[in-house]
Amino acid sequence: MRVHRVTRIVPHTPDQMFNLVGDVEHYPDFVPWVSGMRTWNKAMAEDGSNLLDAEASVRFAVLTERFSTRVRCDPAERVVNVSLISGPFRHLVNEWRFADHPEGCQIDFFIEFEFRSRFLEALLDANFERAVNKLIGCFEKQADKLFGAR
Repeated sequence: MRVHRVTRIVPHTPDQMFNLVGDVEHYPDFVPWVSGMRTWNKAMAEDGSNLLDAEASVRFAVLTERFSTRVRCDPAERVVNVSLISGPFRHLVNEWRFADHPEGCQIDFFIEFEFRSRFLEALLDANFERAVNKLIGCFEKQADKLFGAR
């Protein structure tokens, strides 16, 4: 099982970053390895959270995979939770938290996963930290583009 946590400070508001991360349908526009996204089962939970299921098509080098997740966006807490429905993972949990910070927003990113395939596990092990940093960097660049550069 692989677990990784990252904290970043960005010069945007927590609400801006929460809305950007929660807008999964637009990931193919700015996350280079997400080649497609399909969503369904949109609903609002009793606590005011927005729920949806999403299937991402991802491409790494010559490898193409699809996986489906359940996404829960809680605007009151500014938290986006992602859990596995199906795909190449044996286990996948992801959480984004957004909090006020004197310089804008503190992003706390958490991911815990395990692939079903040893090949995929080995492939990602070699590039994992770089991939996480690049993913968060994609959101930072998109936020700068949408809300103003630093």
